[in-house]
Amino acid sequence: MASNKIQFRSIHELKDPALNNKLAQKEFQEEIPVEDFLGDAEKNGSSTSRRDFLKLLGFSTAAVTLAACEAPVIKTIPYVVKPHDIIPGIPNYYASTYFDGFDFASVLVKTREGRPIKIEPNPAGGDLGKTNARAQASVLSLYDNDKVKQPKLDGKDETFDKVDSFVIKGLEEAKASGKKIVVLSHSFASPTFKKLFAEFKAKYPTAELVTFDAFPYAAGLDAAQEVFGQRALPVYDLKGSELVVSFQADFLGDYNASSLESSYAAARKPGANMLRHIQVESNMSLTGANADSRYRLKPSAVNKTLVEVYNAIVGGGTSDKTATEIANELKAKGSKAVVFADGSKGAQVLAHLINQKLGSVAFTGKANFLKEFNGARYQEFLGWVNGGQVGVLVTNNVDPIYAHPKGEDFKKSLSKVPYVIAVADKKNEMYKAAKAVIPVANWLESWGDIEPQTGVYSLMQPTIQKIYKSRQIEESLLVWKNGKNNAANNYYDYLKASAASLLGGTSFNKALYNGINASTNSTTLSYAGGNAAQAVAELGNFKASELELVLYTKTSMGDGTQANNPWLQELPDPITRMSWDNYLTISPKDAEKFAIDNDLNARMQLDGSIVNLTVNGVTIKDVPVFVQPGQAEGSVGLALGYGKKNSGATADTGVNAYPLFDGSNLVLSGVKIEKTGEDHEFAGIQLQNTLMGRYEIAKEVPLAEFINVPFDDEHKGWNKPLEYHTISGALPARKIDLWDAFDDTDGPHFNLSIDLNSCTGCGACIIACQAENNVPVVGKAEVRMSRDMYWLRIDRYYSSRQKVEVYEGLKDGMAVPELYGTAFNKEGGALNHPADNPDVIFQPVMCQHCNHAPCETVCPVAATSHGKQGQNHMAYNRCIGTRYCANNCPYKVRRFNWFTYNLNDKFDFNMNNDLGRMVLNPDVVVRTRGVMEKCSMCIQMTQNTILEAKKEGRKVKDGEFQTACSKACSTGAMTFGDMNDKDSEIRKVYASNRRYYLLEEIGTKPNVFYHTKVRNRVEK
Repeated sequence: MASNKIQFRSIHELKDPALNNKLAQKEFQEEIPVEDFLGDAEKNGSSTSRRDFLKLLGFSTAAVTLAACEAPVIKTIPYVVKPHDIIPGIPNYYASTYFDGFDFASVLVKTREGRPIKIEPNPAGGDLGKTNARAQASVLSLYDNDKVKQPKLDGKDETFDKVDSFVIKGLEEAKASGKKIVVLSHSFASPTFKKLFAEFKAKYPTAELVTFDAFPYAAGLDAAQEVFGQRALPVYDLKGSELVVSFQADFLGDYNASSLESSYAAARKPGANMLRHIQVESNMSLTGANADSRYRLKPSAVNKTLVEVYNAIVGGGTSDKTATEIANELKAKGSKAVVFADGSKGAQVLAHLINQKLGSVAFTGKANFLKEFNGARYQEFLGWVNGGQVGVLVTNNVDPIYAHPKGEDFKKSLSKVPYVIAVADKKNEMYKAAKAVIPVANWLESWGDIEPQTGVYSLMQPTIQKIYKSRQIEESLLVWKNGKNNAANNYYDYLKASAASLLGGTSFNKALYNGINASTNSTTLSYAGGNAAQAVAELGNFKASELELVLYTKTSMGDGTQANNPWLQELPDPITRMSWDNYLTISPKDAEKFAIDNDLNARMQLDGSIVNLTVNGVTIKDVPVFVQPGQAEGSVGLALGYGKKNSGATADTGVNAYPLFDGSNLVLSGVKIEKTGEDHEFAGIQLQNTLMGRYEIAKEVPLAEFINVPFDDEHKGWNKPLEYHTISGALPARKIDLWDAFDDTDGPHFNLSIDLNSCTGCGACIIACQAENNVPVVGKAEVRMSRDMYWLRIDRYYSSRQKVEVYEGLKDGMAVPELYGTAFNKEGGALNHPADNPDVIFQPVMCQHCNHAPCETVCPVAATSHGKQGQNHMAYNRCIGTRYCANNCPYKVRRFNWFTYNLNDKFDFNMNNDLGRMVLNPDVVVRTRGVMEKCSMCIQMTQNTILEAKKEGRKVKDGEFQTACSKACSTGAMTFGDMNDKDSEIRKVYASNRRYYLLEEIGTKPNVFYHTKVRNRVEK
């Protein structure tokens, strides 16, 4: 049971038993830097700022009046001729396709007065309509002020007409001389683009289309080519599976060009047939953090274990204990089991062959067409360039100079290409190397189509006019094919004509309305080969070394396509809880071995050692090191996608790891690290807190107990309802009131349910909340000062499997961290350290909207109050910034505006320029300096739903009430609804015996409740 396990938030809580005392001593030690956040006299129109004036005046009636009355006056200009499809104040939604070369999702784009402001999942898209954090944040990339805004020729601003003349001249010269014309693009599964390129090639016979992806999935594509005979990634569905075994495969992240989190969560519903998840890996990945059983092994050992499992499955047998355990479980489940692997081609080939042997039902036979990279083809292209055979090179928003290990060599060889044209969004290395530059249109400004997988056809439509002088690659090809000013150069018309043959009987307008449609493409995959001996030999050739490296992609950054998106840079990593960085992860034991330090300074801020990392003769300098619980000894991890130069104000964050990545092998041996003697300042979201003795905040229970033991059993109950002993006998905690209860049965009363069994920690809900509610980006320095502004956070808890005996120290009230000394088992042997291989639980926490809210009783100006619908409200105009409410909040979910974060040069992010501010939601006020803010349970969304139902003269249907976080959740972990609707889903989940409340014992009576996490394993 959860109460028999120790839980900790950070490794420092284990290392320093006195952390609680330090926190208490530091709370009010330093003077508040008033001069830093007092207002600008010029902007406020007086020499005394509002905050300063109120501080001098005190909290009198006059002060409250001034605070409530002050508001800026901004004059607006109404429409002279209103566009017919825009009603001011009413949002429009457009079905479209999010595709930026790396990520794909079928989405709904919310626009206000012609501005896209929010990305929503498209319900019609099913699993393809789920959005991750990057999809949610992509709307901000539209308003990137660092974009290339104007066509360039020889480094100077120029018109499209002159740029096109230059390109057409080059194309004709190349055609006449027989030199190659190469379009170098990211993977682009667009049938219309391919049709257009075929016509372009008909006019210019030497034209070649070559694919380059920063993160190319080359190992998976090569393995698929060998096993299935087709260069397409297989599509899996876990809904019918009962066992998944993963070897280094982060299948809840970016594995196989798609996430399986939706079907994974569906299969993880607690019950007799609940999916069991075994993870064998080196890094603590997002997928590994969700596993029931996790084996932490260095990469060479993972390879060996995979080979042994394969041998055991096909009948060869194995003497390896771990492999035997895994193989026996796979055999027992048979077709209801599935194996995933990553890191190299050999690993993926063996995984496919194991699934073939098992007859795994998770293998659907459908093909994923989103990735098209071919390493041999790209090497051939490099040979053309080096041999001077290329006359014209057009790059479609790719940068091999940054993202390829031989990027510098490629940069030098470009001098052999007479015409280099970069279709680019940033002033990156390709921009600088090109003679002509065409700004690329954002996906929200573009027409297009994508065929993501078998039987699916998805359309993309513009939701805003092009903000700057940009153009998508298809428009350029039409101009260069047909000539300038040709009537046939309209890509919308071209797309519409092309789509007719792909849609069957569906009209183009209907298909556009749907966003995602059935396709005539019926390509399927089937097992047709696979050289097991060769795969085993490849894995055997991986030479074990003292340190081995695993390269990976973060849930926030992916391959780095959106590296200049401050929402994504600030989004904390779900495991490490660090933002604004990539870093080398290392195990606690290896950190001690190599004298790597991670220490909290006097302000409880994390500082870490910096090293130079060398792999196979390539050195990455000044890499910070983070000590990661659960990292396998002898291994280190490093995220790709960071350190992009000349790509915007925030893109040059972290270090570039692509020089180490050959495009195929994510695991590397022969790793050396050398301390530089310098320290790095980390910005952590979850370093300052301890559990303070409350170690059942994130509850968990083994599946066997969940099924066989009544939750309220007097002795063994795993979720016993909290009771208080009163003079009237034992009473449930929620039946005891110090106040008279309000009547909340009239109208809706909102509750939010969060299932810890379904939450994977992906962070999509955080970005959705940020976009919907205008949550500012504060930057690395402020995050380091613990001044992040997130309304919603996902707390990550570690827990140790080992049992902890209750001894006198605990009985005397000793805090939990003080229990973490050297522990011994009953035989007297030392137990493993809790940080070696901890379990992980993710717990989203926002304002709990308490019915007995502690914040409401201490506010001297009634700025925070309770609503009849169950929401805890904030009247920003009343708030005078005492912060009493934050001090009194046991959940620590209130945020204080230390600064003005908009139009402030100290916070040079999206809110500091007119273009970036176009993303702001006009339904939610932008808060100013000196006020508190927190989750509103998206009151603007709930009120709009009520008003729409009123206008239509009907009741609100169940499922219509939503919050930003519940809409964005791909796993269904969040359920929002009206408790007064007896047939609502929220009432059904409320009745679950897994339901519990955070800190129920303090009597706040929240309107947010949680469901205990169930682990499908036998506790040892």
